[in-house]
Amino acid sequence: MTLQVGLPQNLHVPLYVLLTAQIIQNAVMFAVAIFIGLNLAKKVGFGLPILEGWLEGREVKSYLKSILPISILLGILAGILIIGLDYLFSLEGITANVAQAVSITPPAWQGFLASFYGGINEEILLRLFVMTLLVWIFFKIKKTDDEKPTKIGIWLAIILAAVIFGIGHLPAILTITTPTPQLVARVIILNSIGGIIFGWLYWKKGLESAMISHFSADIVLHVIFLLLLLI
Repeated sequence: MTLQVGLPQNLHVPLYVLLTAQIIQNAVMFAVAIFIGLNLAKKVGFGLPILEGWLEGREVKSYLKSILPISILLGILAGILIIGLDYLFSLEGITANVAQAVSITPPAWQGFLASFYGGINEEILLRLFVMTLLVWIFFKIKKTDDEKPTKIGIWLAIILAAVIFGIGHLPAILTITTPTPQLVARVIILNSIGGIIFGWLYWKKGLESAMISHFSADIVLHVIFLLLLLI
């Protein structure tokens, strides 16, 4: 709503009606995504080791401690890479209308809250649901001799899910600037960087690792970087 300037004033229904409808819509969408994702994850060897271990009464603190460093570091790396490449794109003139974008940049506290959405919700949709579904499809097409997904199939799923992740960020950009082919490519490429890293972590460490990494990247992008710009 911060990005969509004037939206509350232009609504044809009360704001509480819109918010209630969005909550119901998201609840249904995430319920379906989680149900399908969890069922298919079991079939291709993916999962949520921390949550599953906790539900089964196993000790999970040691595993959480083991994945925290790499998850956070790769998330920070993703954030830095995105900022660096974004700067290179800006040098080529491939960027949004800066004056317009800066005028409606959400404050850091909103960026902090949005980081939870990115870390949890987007990972459920893009990794647990989309990537798992793609891995399962490729698994049905070709599998290893020991009945597991092939590495090629997994990497294809990681890359495709990352590109879809990038495409999913286009609507937010389109609300603040006029799209061009170069700008669309920029948005997809920049966001795909994170998607590939998060997908690899989901594969190797579990969904919780991807969530932690995504949250860390968003903190760099939407909180730390923003605060540095304001200094």
